Amino acid sequence: MTTEPPPGSGGPPEDDPFRKHPPREPPREPPQEPPGEPSREPPRGGSPYDTPYDGEPPPPYSGGGGPYGGQGGDAYGGYPADPLAGMPPLADSGKRTLARIIDMVLVYIVVALLVWAFRVDQYTVDADKIEFGKTLGREIITAVLYVAYDTILIARNGQTLGKKWLGMRVANLDDGATPSWQSSLVRALVLWIPFAFCCACVWTAIAGGWSYFDKPYKQGLHDKAAKTVVVTLG
Repeated sequence: MTTEPPPGSGGPPEDDPFRKHPPREPPREPPQEPPGEPSREPPRGGSPYDTPYDGEPPPPYSGGGGPYGGQGGDAYGGYPADPLAGMPPLADSGKRTLARIIDMVLVYIVVALLVWAFRVDQYTVDADKIEFGKTLGREIITAVLYVAYDTILIARNGQTLGKKWLGMRVANLDDGATPSWQSSLVRALVLWIPFAFCCACVWTAIAGGWSYFDKPYKQGLHDKAAKTVVVTLG
């Protein structure tokens, strides 16, 4: 019975170039006893508690950093309190908005062509009446294309075309790796399903505009759902 995880289990690959890895610490040499002083090592075969007390209290814990060299790690060598340690700076919200507009225009061109090809215009105007019909077909095409575009490109390398042209990428908040297929899909669904079926640009402005006010990670609502951040390409 194999112990390998099933394909598509959601974890980022170990060879992800963006994934944060703890630095390797050089081997520590044992402290040297000054000449002329008796050794403090316990006798062989004895207990380490047999060492005589020399009257000096142990030094207090200084709260050293975690595996990325940041400050504030715990006493057991755990990760630092800030998950962004070791990652590039967070992307500017204005550049994120511009990248999103680029992506929306690119996908909208494809949506418009398919809507025209399948004759699922949202409405047609007649001389005597305005007929609203085939709305659902248009909304389904819109949702599928926007969700597929975001999911596939983000899961591949963390970049849509807009983000790639403006030097940004999406990363997992916890380890800096490229988001998994599951995380990328959740992120896209939260962003584009309301856009396609009810709120259109209003929801996109709310979800994306959240990053202007969110602290400390500048996350949109879709980032919070998928536990991702957008960083610059350092």
